Amino acid sequence: MSKVSYYTAEGLKKLRDELNHLKDVERPKASQAIAEARDKGDLSENAEYDAAKEAQGMLEMKISKMEETLANARVIDESQLDTSKVLALSIVKIKNQTNGMEMTYTLVAESEADLKTGKISVNSPIGKGLLGKSVGDVAEIQVPNGIMKFDIIEISR
Repeated sequence: MSKVSYYTAEGLKKLRDELNHLKDVERPKASQAIAEARDKGDLSENAEYDAAKEAQGMLEMKISKMEETLANARVIDESQLDTSKVLALSIVKIKNQTNGMEMTYTLVAESEADLKTGKISVNSPIGKGLLGKSVGDVAEIQVPNGIMKFDIIEISR
């Protein structure tokens, strides 16, 4: 049984575009590389041919995994989400109790996570620790060097 994963409309489009690129651009390149290596003669001692075949196999595996992910992908309807507690796609403003630093994160699916843009995975330690919390709650999150405590200041979409 496959795992259902949730995406924003933007994240799902990005995934589809990447899959189309692999199928329409990378797959023909792999076939061409195999054909060129085959034209060089004896296949039993042709390392270039073996490498091209292996690269094609890896590409096909990647395409297969992406197709499975897309088949089990669901788009989250942001208008139906509750803003009283932290859920996927929530924008959460938190304050570290230790150093007083405030941070704002958007909780997204694992494949859309990008710390540089403030998007963290709901499967990350901080993401898991924030899920289900409300404004005013304290999230105690287990990190490698102990427990960090964050005050939930604001939740929005």
